Amino acid sequence: MRRVRHCRRPGCENPAVATLTSVYADSTIVLGPLATEAQPEAYDLCEKHVESFTAPRGWQVIRLATDFQPAPPSEDDLTALADAVREASRTPQPRPRPAEHAGRP
Repeated sequence: MRRVRHCRRPGCENPAVATLTSVYADSTIVLGPLATEAQPEAYDLCEKHVESFTAPRGWQVIRLATDFQPAPPSEDDLTALADAVREASRTPQPRPRPAEHAGRP
């Protein structure tokens, strides 16, 4: 099942909606839709941090989209969730043990 990716800004737990990549040779930053997989050289950002993002002086920002939305659950996500619920319901529950009383043999 696909996990929700969170914003990479320190202290932010909001869901990521966009991926930031940079091309140092061209002093260019690209803000695009959330990548299908997390990449170590890219930064996933939430909507708040995408909107407030500013580039360093002299750098160009290319925004490939203007409306960033969290990815909806896919059919695979829903199927995996249903399978997990079914599996959990099949797991036998331990039988309660009778309480032991102090002072009884």
